[in-house]
Amino acid sequence: MASSKLNIRTMRQDEVAIAVDWAKQEGWNPGINDAELFYQADPNGFFVGEVDGEIVAVGIAVVYDDNFAFCGLYIVAPQHRGKGYGLELTKHRLNYCANRNIGIDGVLENVAIYQRIGYIPFYQNKRYQFTASASGKHSATVRSITADDLPALLSYDRQCFPAPRDNFLKAWITQENGKSVLFKANGKVQGFAVRRQCHQGYKIGPLFADNIDIAKQLLSALQTDISGESVLLDVPENNDDAVQLAESLDMTVVFATARMYQKGLPDINNEKIFGITTFELG
Repeated sequence: MASSKLNIRTMRQDEVAIAVDWAKQEGWNPGINDAELFYQADPNGFFVGEVDGEIVAVGIAVVYDDNFAFCGLYIVAPQHRGKGYGLELTKHRLNYCANRNIGIDGVLENVAIYQRIGYIPFYQNKRYQFTASASGKHSATVRSITADDLPALLSYDRQCFPAPRDNFLKAWITQENGKSVLFKANGKVQGFAVRRQCHQGYKIGPLFADNIDIAKQLLSALQTDISGESVLLDVPENNDDAVQLAESLDMTVVFATARMYQKGLPDINNEKIFGITTFELG
């Protein structure tokens, strides 16, 4: 039995880079700071499976609060697939999450497998690719995020994410080689977005906004200084306006995942989610 040989333990911080490098090899194009930033979400939720001292599987289970967790960055080394190691690691991560509602972005071909361990599919997140342009228009109400904006920004994030994630978000919006902007009018935050540099091009996420016009302005502001570069945006298909925005800008779908939960769809403002943060962390 594979399980008798597999030793599962908490990942050391310096080993997170191994998991992100595997993600790069899988073609997931992670951000250049992802290893450091992901770790901020839940240092105890990173796991490796070892056989005879060799890491053969990696996966994370981020516990955000008493009610919500998210699993991702799940990879079994190619030469060790089909041996049951992945299922053992997944069961370990589910145990770590305990009775919380757990979310994942599952690859479409594995949806049936995830359903067998309790996940329910609700909608797809579609990865759109486009080329950055400096031609878009955005108003003076779009500007860079400052430290003074944090309380209001963290509050806004809670409208669009099922749990507080303050430590992670503070690191995410201030990451090196990144860019973070918000839309603020009448003293009120009405949207924000973050861009991060990846091994190839850039990813934008989250992209949260009160409406499609604000989302478009935030998206425009994140392109002006990287015109001509490849950009990825992960769009939830359960927000019609988000899909409309992507299609109106001639973005192309290059990948998709099934957003799945163990205990039902979280009660958040899905109509404000124009781009999720990451497939790995929700």
